[in-house]
Amino acid sequence: MIDFLKNSFDKLPISSDQKEVFNLPNSITLIRIGVIPVLFLLLLNPGKMLSLIIAILFIIAAVTDLLDGYIARKYNIVTKIGKYLDPLADKLIVNTAMIMMIPIGRIPAWIVAVIIMRDLAVDGLRGIASTDDFVIYASKLGKQKTLCQIFAVSALLIHYPLFGADAHAVGMAVLYLALVLTLWSGGDYFMRFYRVAIK
Repeated sequence: MIDFLKNSFDKLPISSDQKEVFNLPNSITLIRIGVIPVLFLLLLNPGKMLSLIIAILFIIAAVTDLLDGYIARKYNIVTKIGKYLDPLADKLIVNTAMIMMIPIGRIPAWIVAVIIMRDLAVDGLRGIASTDDFVIYASKLGKQKTLCQIFAVSALLIHYPLFGADAHAVGMAVLYLALVLTLWSGGDYFMRFYRVAIK
């Protein structure tokens, strides 16, 4: 299936410059971003079934993050715009979901604020470092933080009891773990930036 889709994209009558943007991994990333408007349904304070549907769409968007990265590496379709779009899509989807859950009381606003401020600070550090031709790569801590955030947000989107478990309570427990990892990984980025800056 993946081979078929990849070959279909290769046959598109577009220039090599356009393929920098219009390729299979980037298209998957853009489809993931397309899930964001669905998250605005959270403002309706949805019931059990709609909450579950929103959560499933969110989980699919999160899982396809692995798919576009796998395809890009397997077929050597790693592009500059793809490197920019992929992490941007992750942050847009996760942060939008968290923001949309604030008005309906599913997530504390202060936790969302801390997580978003950390992301902005780290992105700023990476931008400053890149102007001096230094690259601060994503750390293992950062990846663990992202996984915890995705799990926590998924459970908070479900919100209602599911399979005998209190999805909201599980989501909040994992969210606090994600918050710790968020601050820890943020500190790690600052320390690595400091070590690079003083060289």
